[in-house]
Amino acid sequence: MIETGVILDIIRLFAGFVILFYASYTDIKTRRASNILWLILGSIGGTLLLVQYITIGFRDKTMYLIFIPIMICLVYLLFQLRLIFGGADAKALMALAILVPFHPTINQLPLWGESLMPASWAIFSNSIILFLFIPIGMLFYNIAKRNIKFPYSILGYKLSVDKAREKFVWPLEKLVDGKQKFVYIPKNFDVEEEFDEFEKHNIKKIWVTPKIPFMIPLLLGFIFLFIFGDILYFIMNLFF
Repeated sequence: MIETGVILDIIRLFAGFVILFYASYTDIKTRRASNILWLILGSIGGTLLLVQYITIGFRDKTMYLIFIPIMICLVYLLFQLRLIFGGADAKALMALAILVPFHPTINQLPLWGESLMPASWAIFSNSIILFLFIPIGMLFYNIAKRNIKFPYSILGYKLSVDKAREKFVWPLEKLVDGKQKFVYIPKNFDVEEEFDEFEKHNIKKIWVTPKIPFMIPLLLGFIFLFIFGDILYFIMNLFF
């Protein structure tokens, strides 16, 4: 017979996967994710916590409940400091703090065991680490296209100005005294004027970086926690 705690963790995995997957899909298509998704996710998390308290209790994990408000406040602070750009990303992390306050245990999973860090923080750190693999993919793509120019090659790819207008991208270049200069994030997020300047100077192709929704690595980081565990904690254990 499956233990109650395992059933609750399976429900957490299923609910989190479905909502984060749908949010990732809408974020890719429209760069938006509805607020109702995080209300649903947080409500499911709160309900599961209540069921757990009534049925099996929190046992030796009660102290981890304090990290729910701590994580919510931390995410809000990071959002205000613009270290988390998307409002949907911030709300997703807050909802996940309620949904997964404890490290999940489903049979032999996660493979690396539990981390000392709160589960919601592990999801966040997993997402950041997985996000860092994107520049490696960019580099291999540009090597295949024979477009090698650092740091551009690890941050983006070349695209015609016409196509750049139609894509969710930011230019990695700007014109300064008629010369193309590197810029990572434009000061003005409405980049149409910059595209106009490139066309005025008859520049056909520019380096751009895709606006990759953080929701995608967040989904992967969530799944990774349930299957493998906390990546950062695992790496630290290898060296310490």
